[in-house]
Amino acid sequence: MAETALHPVALVEPKNMRTFLIIWTGQFISMLGSGLTGFAIGVWIFQKTGQAMPFALTVLFGNLPGLLLMPVAGSLADRWNRKALMILADSGNALITLALFILLLWGDLQTWQIYLLVTVGSIFSAFQEPAYHASVSMIVPKKDLARANGIAQTAQAIQSILTPLIAGGLFVTIGMRGIIMIDFITYFFAVGALLIVRIPQPALPAEEKKQKGQVKQDLAFGWKYLRARQGLFGLLWYFAMVNFLLNFAGVLTGPLVLSAHPASAYGLVQTMLGAGLLTGGLLISTWGGPKKKRVPVLIGCITAAALGVLIVGLNQHLAFPAAGFFIVMLFVPIASSMSQAVFQTKVAPEVQGRVFAVRGLISRSMMPIGYILSGWLADHVFEPLMRQGGGLANTLVGTLFGVGAGRGIGLMFVLAGVFGIIVSTLVFLNPRVRKLEEEIPDTLPG
Repeated sequence: MAETALHPVALVEPKNMRTFLIIWTGQFISMLGSGLTGFAIGVWIFQKTGQAMPFALTVLFGNLPGLLLMPVAGSLADRWNRKALMILADSGNALITLALFILLLWGDLQTWQIYLLVTVGSIFSAFQEPAYHASVSMIVPKKDLARANGIAQTAQAIQSILTPLIAGGLFVTIGMRGIIMIDFITYFFAVGALLIVRIPQPALPAEEKKQKGQVKQDLAFGWKYLRARQGLFGLLWYFAMVNFLLNFAGVLTGPLVLSAHPASAYGLVQTMLGAGLLTGGLLISTWGGPKKKRVPVLIGCITAAALGVLIVGLNQHLAFPAAGFFIVMLFVPIASSMSQAVFQTKVAPEVQGRVFAVRGLISRSMMPIGYILSGWLADHVFEPLMRQGGGLANTLVGTLFGVGAGRGIGLMFVLAGVFGIIVSTLVFLNPRVRKLEEEIPDTLPG
């Protein structure tokens, strides 16, 4: 009986890293193309409008629809063929890229059209992500899950380093149309890699098959599944707080650095950020992480990352944000990879799509809150307080952290770091989270 999109069958075959690496290679090439396009779109919008808000709206439209659709996407990732779903998502994004190229070719590209295209692209990506993550545990041996997740983190790091450098030169030489066409071509690698591999599809229990298409029930199922496992539920909310912390601080990186340094310095900080991410990704990829006690180690990594956030804001000297961001991004991929491995090990493969969708919805819901809140607090509270003559300028706080442009944002980094350390300490003291690996049985064979 052949596997179909609507009626998956269980496939029993040996797990191996080869299949994962084939898929990863295709996705990595496509990721590089998408990174080039993202850079080009940002430059194009700023050149056309001269304003920051249109760029911010592009980021919003590129993330929010996918976030809202995660429950639906997770449901389909469990009920449909995951391989087919990933191929559909990549193909859809390829068509969007082609549409962008055609609009550029006609010379009639408008800002609102970019908003529309990135919105649709976000929708396709929302369906791919839970299908991809849920597939990893079906093709990678349990002992290699942390390593596989680390390899995925490494891809993101390489992209963050390479794409700004490459895209800057390409934008000058071949223009935005050339970049968009390169991006379109990279999707053939992603789809081609998926076409040549076999991804096992777990069979749904009979009672689950009866509920096809009932997204509310699937969302409720994912929520109840996590609530029934208090350790996983606590770890989920811990990472939601971490996402809030990182995005609260991360959105202010540019204003922090540019308030006291030229644009070249900002580029250096971004490079150090990418270098930290690459180093952390390579470390977890080669090491594979601990086989036991993953949760205490990942809590330690997040604590170290929070310390890095604190260091960023201590002083205006460029060494502080450069070193601080390197520390942050060194430990984040290690913690993220181990967290992913824990969820992949403890959540049954046949329900991972739904559970991971709820997980992503909750953890990422804190990201836009961080963006909005940090910007408002910087402009209306902390920067005025730390200006010459501001409420904190002549206090011990002003003496310790300095006074002037950017120092209010620096203080926000310090407070965010302290908040992260406190949250990590409280999570470590929670025995349900700290001991979840012993209390919740594995759902994967050794």
